[in-house]
Amino acid sequence: VLPPGSAAEAALVPGVRVLQARHLLDAVAALRPEGPPLPLAEPGPPLPQPPGPDLAEVRGHALPRRALEVAAAGGHNLLLVGPPGTGKSMLAQRLPGLLPPLSDDEALQAAAVQSLQRDFDPARWRQRPYRAPHHSASSVALVGGGSPPRPGEISLAHQGVLFLDELPEFPRAALEALREPLETGRVHIARAAQSSEFPARFQLVAAMNPCPCGQLGNPRKACRCSPEQVQRYRGRLSGPLLDRIDLCVEVPLLPPEELAGAEPGESSAAVAARVAAARAGALARQGCINAQLQGAALDRHARASEAALALLQRASRQLAWSGRAYHRCLRLARTLADLAGHDDIAVTDAAEAVQLRRGLDTDSGKGP
Repeated sequence: VLPPGSAAEAALVPGVRVLQARHLLDAVAALRPEGPPLPLAEPGPPLPQPPGPDLAEVRGHALPRRALEVAAAGGHNLLLVGPPGTGKSMLAQRLPGLLPPLSDDEALQAAAVQSLQRDFDPARWRQRPYRAPHHSASSVALVGGGSPPRPGEISLAHQGVLFLDELPEFPRAALEALREPLETGRVHIARAAQSSEFPARFQLVAAMNPCPCGQLGNPRKACRCSPEQVQRYRGRLSGPLLDRIDLCVEVPLLPPEELAGAEPGESSAAVAARVAAARAGALARQGCINAQLQGAALDRHARASEAALALLQRASRQLAWSGRAYHRCLRLARTLADLAGHDDIAVTDAAEAVQLRRGLDTDSGKGP
C-alpha cells in the first residue's frame, strides 16, 4: 500500500499487487468490513522512445563511427581524442541510440537508484540513462557521498552511458575514484557514521583535446604547446585509469569540402540492428556482454586462432601492456568477432582490436 506517486512506480514491478492510498485514514477505512476497497495502482503508459540524434547526421569519420558500433556491441569504454569542433560530443550523444532497451531487471535496477535522487520518471521506463556532468563536478558529485551517502553521477548512469567531456579537466581525485567502479560495477562510500554501496555498471564515453590548445595534429592550424605542456596535459590521466578504457580513436578535423560533399552515413537504426544481433549472440553464449567477461569465462568464450593469439601477444610485448590491458583487448577482439559472425577470434579481429586500442599506447607528445 503506497501513496499514488510511489504506487505508480511500484506497479512497474511484475508480479506485485500494489494498492494506492492518499491518506492513512483511507488505508484504515479499507480494513473495515464495510470500508471502500483501495484502488489498484496501474503503471502509466510508457512514453514512446523519443527520436534521438541519428548517426546518419555524422559525415565522414569512418573510424570513430566503427569504434562507436564496437563499443555499443560489447559494452566497452571509449575515449575520443581530437581538436575542438570535430564531432566528439556529437558522436557520444549518439551512443544511447545504438543500445538495446533495458530489460525489466535492468530497468528496475536503474529506477531504484534514480528514485533515491527523486530523478525517476515512470514514463521513461526501460530507457537507458545518459548522464553528462560538467568537468567542474566534484568527486562527491561524480561518485557519490555526503551524509547520509547519496548516489553520484556514475550510479545515476547505472545500466546506461556516462559521458565525460574534456576528460583531463576533471579533478584528479574525481577521475581516480572511477577506477574501482569501472572494474567492479559498484561504488562503496564509507563515512564515520554510515557506509553505503551503490551499483555503478555504466558505459564510459570520454572526449578530450590532444593538447592544451587543442590543435595538435590539426593540418590547418599550428599547435602552440611545447612537448612538456602536452606531456603534463595528458599526464592528468593516470595509467591505471587509461588501462580501464578499451578503445581510443582519433576524431580528426575534416576539410570543408568533405563535410559538404559526404553522403549521409548509416542510420542509427541500421547500426543498432547489428549491435542487437551481436549482443544477443554474446548473451546466448555466455550470459553477459563481452565487456563483463571475467576469469575462466573469458578463457572459455574468447577463444582465438593461433595466429590471432600470436598477434595479440606480440602487440602486448611491444606496447608494454599490463595484464588488464591484454585481457581488455581480448574482450574487444571477441566483440569484433561477434560483429563479423566468427565463432573464434580471427587474426583480422585481433588486428583491428589492437588498432582500436593503440591510441592509448602512443607517445604523449606525438598525438594519438
